Amino acid sequence: DRDTDKKRIEELLEENMVLEIAQKQSMNESAHLGWELEQLSKSTDLADSEKSFVFELNECASSRILKLEKDNQSLQNTIQELRDASLTSRESSLKFVELEKENQQLSKKIEKLQNQIEKEKQSNQDLETLSEELIKDKKQLQVVMETLKADKDRQVQ
Repeated sequence: DRDTDKKRIEELLEENMVLEIAQKQSMNESAHLGWELEQLSKSTDLADSEKSFVFELNECASSRILKLEKDNQSLQNTIQELRDASLTSRESSLKFVELEKENQQLSKKIEKLQNQIEKEKQSNQDLETLSEELIKDKKQLQVVMETLKADKDRQVQ
């Protein structure tokens, strides 16, 4: 039973590390997309409402990332507690049943975290799509501005 517990804890630690890596990648992607959107909003004369929309999207992504970080830290603490309990306790099988329940709960939490990471990846893809659309809009606005300027110059002449 103890060997099974140790193996399960090691598996959970490995899964947790994979989740941390995925989370960091997601954070990097979000930060990069946020930076790109910020640069785009600085370089164009888009309406203030579009700029605030981009800012709100960045804030939402940041808050989701912070929530994922907190959940991940909670999981790390729980895994450490389970490891300590497994090493120090040699109690009855009742204790093993409790540990197994906690392991099941951790598995559920890890699954939820994986789902949240997938949602975050989708959100990042949505941000990228929005960024592409904003770039297209900017180009269209530039073409319209050039046309209007040409019309104005022609009228002045």
